[in-house]
Amino acid sequence: MRAAPGRGPPFFFARMPGAYFPEFRVTDQSTNRTGGVLGFGGAWAMAVGGMIGGGIFSTLGVVISVAGRYAAISFLIGGLIAFGTGHSYSRLTVARDAPGGSYGFLRDLGHVRLARAVVWTLIAGYVLTVAVYGFTFGAYAANAFGAPAWAAKAASIAAIAIIAGVNLLGARQATIVELVAVWAKLLILLGLAGLGLWHWAPERLALPAHEAVGPLGALAGVGVVFMAYEGFQLLSYDYDEMKDPPRTISRAMAWSIAATTLTYILVAIGAPMLAGADQIVAREEIALAEAGQAALGALGFVLVTIAAVFSTASAINATVFATARLAGGAAKDGELPAAFARTSGSGVPHVGVLVISALAMVLAIIGGIEQLVEGASFVFLLVFALVNGIAWRQRVAHRWMSGAACMAAIASAVVLVLYVTGGI
Repeated sequence: MRAAPGRGPPFFFARMPGAYFPEFRVTDQSTNRTGGVLGFGGAWAMAVGGMIGGGIFSTLGVVISVAGRYAAISFLIGGLIAFGTGHSYSRLTVARDAPGGSYGFLRDLGHVRLARAVVWTLIAGYVLTVAVYGFTFGAYAANAFGAPAWAAKAASIAAIAIIAGVNLLGARQATIVELVAVWAKLLILLGLAGLGLWHWAPERLALPAHEAVGPLGALAGVGVVFMAYEGFQLLSYDYDEMKDPPRTISRAMAWSIAATTLTYILVAIGAPMLAGADQIVAREEIALAEAGQAALGALGFVLVTIAAVFSTASAINATVFATARLAGGAAKDGELPAAFARTSGSGVPHVGVLVISALAMVLAIIGGIEQLVEGASFVFLLVFALVNGIAWRQRVAHRWMSGAACMAAIASAVVLVLYVTGGI
């Protein structure tokens, strides 16, 4: 752990229980590191790519089936939880001035066993997430060509394998892929949402009478859809890859979450107005392709399919990129097998990239979209609640945001369990 410039010795949480983290000021804590390749644009793209990548393409149909006409409210509440959690992650990461995320925060506090459990849980969650992205990529690609189910699985494997190869080339190549993919999908998604809003038809947001849900569905939808906001916290693992890390991570987290939340809300309103909520649910694996076809015929179908391919590819890229670095750091601490700490000549933790990608391929083949989404959402709600709790306990600046996000994440996890078990 490094000392933050101008702040004296490093913070050791274990020696200072409940220590107060001085409020971050850009002018005081900016560093002079020049080795990083991620500036604000690259970091913002990595975070947006990690969230939107599987988010709206994988979960829109699922959340509408749960929340109905209130799906946009589910995305809004989820975005508020994510924003508070992003505040906690950025403050804690800047205070320790080193990568690590929830795993690193717990080790600093002296909770080594819990940190070990969390890092394994996180890796499992990220593998599930990459599997969702791969599954979605395969579904859209196969649908575009009218190919059979086996072709969708083959496309899933190919996408994960190719992006793993990009990651093995190094951080600079991964960042270039992310910037191109993020802007391409944002333009297409916002264009689709704009067309839906132009054809204003609020009656199409409702499910058929026998499938209708009430306002409580919006709360259940938060739990089901929360995997769509996984991704911003990956920046805490990429801290050493950034230019001027304290400034970059704080700005990139806030702006990426804001951009993602706005995009989700607009698409959750616009897409059903084009295709109808019932059709979005019926074709949940390729829901936005249906909306694109309803808007612009074959052209809309092709554009949305292209966006889905770019989107899921960028999400796989961002998630594998950061998770391999998380595993590498934990391996250096002796919490994971030493092989995960091995790096290639270009500094890439190649064993982590290969293992994470291989496990995700298996799950993409054997898993269903709803089970993968719900499992990943539950994992991240619990981990984010934990990080918010740490931030509140450590008295970060504006700790009320961390406390509110902690309580909301716990409540959403409980509602998700009740929904999955038939309690609501």
